[in-house]
Amino acid sequence: MLIARTRQEITLDLSAGTCVTIGNFDGVHKGHQTLIARVLAKARARGLASVVATFCPHPLQVLVGPHTPPFITVREQKLDLIEAMGVDMTMLLEFTKAMAAMEPEQFVRTYLVDWLNCKELVVGYDWSFGKGRKGNFEVIQALGQQYGFHCERMPPVMIHDAVVSSTRIRDLIKAGEVWEARCLLGRYYAVRGTVIHGHNRGGRLLGFPTANLKLENEVRPHNGVYAVWVNVNGNWSNRLDEPGGTALAGVANIGVNPTFGNTDVSVEVHLMDFDADLYGKEVHIHFVQFIRPEQKFPNLDALVARITDDVALARRILAEPEANCWAPA
Repeated sequence: MLIARTRQEITLDLSAGTCVTIGNFDGVHKGHQTLIARVLAKARARGLASVVATFCPHPLQVLVGPHTPPFITVREQKLDLIEAMGVDMTMLLEFTKAMAAMEPEQFVRTYLVDWLNCKELVVGYDWSFGKGRKGNFEVIQALGQQYGFHCERMPPVMIHDAVVSSTRIRDLIKAGEVWEARCLLGRYYAVRGTVIHGHNRGGRLLGFPTANLKLENEVRPHNGVYAVWVNVNGNWSNRLDEPGGTALAGVANIGVNPTFGNTDVSVEVHLMDFDADLYGKEVHIHFVQFIRPEQKFPNLDALVARITDDVALARRILAEPEANCWAPA
């Protein structure tokens, strides 16, 4: 998949035109996947290049600033997931305050017409664009007639009698309801981190060595203990078994380790039946099921006993067919 940030970086032959969808695509969830699948189908039917246009940085980072909420997918993950669907090109449009102030016609003429030679546009049910978000579907339809492209609006994707949305998924993850989020994402919710040195307590004091992770700006699941699959030096694959990656069963803990009186939130994972040095390696934690909330124990013996129970329960959870790391959501 070609990734282009400017018109000059577009090396695909777009003379026949493109089929495009535009959005933030945070999560690349089942609603987004439906949009992209429609783009791929229409592009194949008409002999067009398939294009996903998204924004970098995310508009909220420009318009809201440091108070931007965390994202479901960091940029690399988003691009990997889009590429896995078979898209020809992702256009990373630089979002600026000047872009936010563009009139709808200027946005369409610049990006869809001049840059992408758009012949088909597929948008979500609630998509809008341009200054004051006044570029609604009726506006884009009229502009399509003026500039020679057809526009289709997709209905919302419903799961469990509610619309699939990034906000809904984010709320589920923050509440620790990662199994429920999986249904909306079409995969396990995952975070990426580099293994760093922690407090050196897991193996030495407790008998359960852990890998401590430094995360990016992803949504962090609610503090507690989770059954997880861990991908070591792999990619953001849904299957977890890509070349170079290894799917390992694990137990992750998110929180402040109150038994030890810590105050900083940490993310650490114990890998079952695995004994190798992971310092400096990149790992992906795929959250399968919440086990229990974080709690303070009266002594180390009580903590070790509970961790032993957590590991045993995680083994049982991950052994279930529904939790198989290769099973589709």
